[in-house]
Amino acid sequence: MSMYINHKGTFLLSFVAQYSSTLLNCSNPDSPSMLEALKPVFNLNAIRPVVNITTVTNIGISITVFGILGVVNNTFINLKSIQTVSDSWVSLLQKWQNEFTKWDPEECGTSRMSVPRTNLWLPDIIINEFMDENTAPKVPYAYLLSDGTVSDSQPIKAITSCKLDIYLFPFDIQNCTLSFNSYTLKSNALQLYLKETPERMTEYSKSRMATMGEWELIGIAAKKYTLPSTASGSYDEIRFYISLRRQAMLYVANLLLPSSFLITVDLFSFILPPNDADRSSFKMTLILGYTVFLLMMNDLLPATGNAIPLINVFLSMCLAMMVASLLETIVITNFLCGSSNYSRAPRWIRVLFLKILGRLVLTEESKTLEQKGPLGEDKTLQELRSLGRVLQAVRLQVEQHLSKSLSTEEWVQIGLIIDRLLFILYIIFITVSFITIIIIWVVSYNAA
Repeated sequence: MSMYINHKGTFLLSFVAQYSSTLLNCSNPDSPSMLEALKPVFNLNAIRPVVNITTVTNIGISITVFGILGVVNNTFINLKSIQTVSDSWVSLLQKWQNEFTKWDPEECGTSRMSVPRTNLWLPDIIINEFMDENTAPKVPYAYLLSDGTVSDSQPIKAITSCKLDIYLFPFDIQNCTLSFNSYTLKSNALQLYLKETPERMTEYSKSRMATMGEWELIGIAAKKYTLPSTASGSYDEIRFYISLRRQAMLYVANLLLPSSFLITVDLFSFILPPNDADRSSFKMTLILGYTVFLLMMNDLLPATGNAIPLINVFLSMCLAMMVASLLETIVITNFLCGSSNYSRAPRWIRVLFLKILGRLVLTEESKTLEQKGPLGEDKTLQELRSLGRVLQAVRLQVEQHLSKSLSTEEWVQIGLIIDRLLFILYIIFITVSFITIIIIWVVSYNAA
């Protein structure tokens, strides 16, 4: 027998064993009589609802994900490393047995009754990954069933820590963990178990999903652990692994497609004459526009940690190729503009560029230039030579002029061949790089 003092200062005698061995007595089959029968039980809300203190209270836990609000902050500091914060809307359902709240449904007129949560003993189940206060509205009532089961469902605005792997961004899949355990009670007093299967929780969550933002729920996995306590004994912990897939369409439309379009425009700018100033101006304008674009879209990119996302490699490669294209244009333009000051190209350069590489890059003009030779024995020149010494000076001037023109044309043709060759290498490098990045994205995405 135990003695209790209620808030009015009166004495209340209660046999604790009575509430387990016998049922609650209702004077009438209505709610007021049921509430009156429960009043002595409400005075026991400070103790775990078991008759024998050695009896273990089993808490069944299941969750429903109603909404994924997204990432609150890009980074935060926890006990181990820099991570990210996920914001989701979760419903937590807990069920356990209260040995003091059993009654006959026919005698009391109901098999289920809602009572204020403050009148019942509640387990101190916490989420270890919580990073901020739960701002979800509190549900003031819990349900009592006639067999002694207590059903307590509470909404949770879970702002929790998540390890963020951004290597595949924006085609990444993130796994966030919610760990539930009692803060004070060990396994010899309280044990946890899964109330629903992970498949059932996943199916129900997807059917009730209201808010996803940029994230899509893939699935929920769960596992129970028995972990050693810092003192003595052990405690139960249930971990829910929530898999989320990022909705990539926003980033594809705002980052990947514009970058692909701009690099394509830069590619086709090779069609412009390399000795024209408009080509260099066009490429510089393109680089300036792409730089401004990257600065404007910088907020869409994740803060990098230990790993560099593939999208950063992609964007950096696009910018690097544009800069390399501009440098190539500057070099070729300078080469062509100064070709009039060069002496005639050596024979091995003429053979390599005008014959071999010229045919390789499909430049036909090189054949005509090579066939001309150093200076043909024109009939006019032969007649001029026969006129005598008087016209010899004129002939020498003409030869020097024609030789210089031929040398200039050869160097111009060599420059055009080099420009065409670099254009082909530019196409090959972009194609191989893009295909490689896409393959890495696809393979890593499927592996995840």
